[in-house]
Amino acid sequence: MSAVLPVPTLAQAVIGQAHRVKALQAPAHAPEWKQMLEELGFVAGEHVAVLARAMPGADPLVVRIGQSTFALRRAEAECVELDGSGLTGAAHA
Repeated sequence: MSAVLPVPTLAQAVIGQAHRVKALQAPAHAPEWKQMLEELGFVAGEHVAVLARAMPGADPLVVRIGQSTFALRRAEAECVELDGSGLTGAAHA
């Protein structure tokens, strides 16, 4: 019996580990988040990494996408599905 693993999201990413965006999945209560994230550069194939999390509560996250840095709420970061494999080394500058 094989278990289906959940798709990793940006909210679950380890600080400093580089990934690629796989897809965006906005929640039903906020479908406009998908377009907002796309406009910020969160598109399939783009390099992304979490640089820091606020304390306490780890919300918001400081995120680097391409050459830009943003603060995203954890709920927004949950919309960003990662390819799951990660990239070698730290986030690309």
